[in-house]
Amino acid sequence: MEAKVKQMLDKIRPMLQADGGDVEFVAIEDGVVKVRLKGACAGCPMSQMTLKQGIEKLLKKEIPEVKSVESAD
Repeated sequence: MEAKVKQMLDKIRPMLQADGGDVEFVAIEDGVVKVRLKGACAGCPMSQMTLKQGIEKLLKKEIPEVKSVESAD
């Protein structure tokens, strides 16, 4: 499952990089994916929305085993 998550993050990454940000995979435990938002995303007031409505929504759709996505910061 970790390989699938990393593959999906690689597909999401260009959208974040277009706005000066990035996402880094940290860990996965019991279906909870931990990521670190970097660059412009790290301090952005919309980062939680990006995390939940963007990254989490897409990962859960493509990988049913994913229960949630959380920030590792």
